[in-house]
Amino acid sequence: MKPEVHFSWIKDVTYKEAWDLQTDLLKGLVAEKLSEEGRKLKAEGRYHQHHRLLFCEHSPVFTLGKSGSMEHLLLTETQLSDGGIEFFKINRGGDITYHGPGQITGYPIFDLEEFFTDVHKYVESLEESVIRLMAEFGLKGVRMPGYTGVWMEPDSSSEKYRKICAIGVHMSRWVTMHGFAFNVNTDLDYFDKIVPCGIADDNKTVTSMAKELGQELDYKKTGQMLAETMAKVFGFTLITV
Repeated sequence: MKPEVHFSWIKDVTYKEAWDLQTDLLKGLVAEKLSEEGRKLKAEGRYHQHHRLLFCEHSPVFTLGKSGSMEHLLLTETQLSDGGIEFFKINRGGDITYHGPGQITGYPIFDLEEFFTDVHKYVESLEESVIRLMAEFGLKGVRMPGYTGVWMEPDSSSEKYRKICAIGVHMSRWVTMHGFAFNVNTDLDYFDKIVPCGIADDNKTVTSMAKELGQELDYKKTGQMLAETMAKVFGFTLITV
């Protein structure tokens, strides 16, 4: 039996509220698997968790991962406030990134013991989901050795490697939180205010689906397509709620 993942969009919440929601869901899955009943079902091979997949469109916010550097934030507190941009130091891996309108920020709350206990495979599966979705639009997403996320290689439109999806995750007892930031119709000017993911190479920049295609996409439809693609890559049954 495939794992079941309940997929939903979360609306009208601040970044902190979304972070708190993820934390509560993670703690719930961990508590369930460590309970007497959870241990019994697991031993009997009848263990199934209530996995969640949350998609969110945040108001402008910069988040700094636990291995990131404050030097990669190029604005002062006053400039952040004047620009209406929030800032948080958070417990995911990776450096600094941006979340905002037009971007699909995905939060899988999965107990990987029902999938596979392999962190690298998990990150690669997130990347693969975005790569397959991009292919549906005629775009070639690639991985880059030494870097997480999904990129586009230099071509006739740009001499630079362009990052289109950032990934940063956190796990506790194989339960995941945080996830990915996929630029669909994102305003890329916000990335000029940080050193995205701490990468300052002259031959690397950021991009979006809208920029590469020359037109904005149907945001919600694209999100549904991505969730369905993730179901195929991870091998779960998607339940949209």
